[in-house]
Amino acid sequence: MATILIVSGSPSPEAPTAVLLRQVSDLLKGHEVHLLSVRDLPTVALLSGDLLDPAIRNAIDLVDRADGVIVASPVYRAAYSGLVQSLLNLLRKTALTGKVVLPLANGGTQGHLVAIDYALRPLLAARGATDVVPGHFVLDADVSTPSPELAGVVRRFAGALKENPGLATAS
Repeated sequence: MATILIVSGSPSPEAPTAVLLRQVSDLLKGHEVHLLSVRDLPTVALLSGDLLDPAIRNAIDLVDRADGVIVASPVYRAAYSGLVQSLLNLLRKTALTGKVVLPLANGGTQGHLVAIDYALRPLLAARGATDVVPGHFVLDADVSTPSPELAGVVRRFAGALKENPGLATAS
């Protein structure tokens, strides 16, 4: 059983990203799954980089303890959310080294698909992510219906964790 952290850049609990992540959580039964909704972190501490704030410290500890990290964001104007950016800015440069990482995104049009490879993936790489499972994009209109494609992506992510059981401790 792997420890998986799902980082949510969703602006609200009912936004499409949050709906998508409930489906992902269900697909990860059998693993220890933690959800970190960045919107719930204290705003001033998050934006000022207050690493001594207990909630910020806990968020960083969750990343450190995870074997796998799923980073999910709505896409606005071909870019990930500022919530995701704010949290990842607080992490040390090697925070994702040795972890299996899955980028997920959702947006209003297929044109937003490029945000995964051209915006989110480089941001993850800047935090040391080298074992990145190919990302997955879901149209907002399709979020409410679980898809076989999403299930396949989550299986691939879970499989990567099984193939590399010592990966997270190798860093």
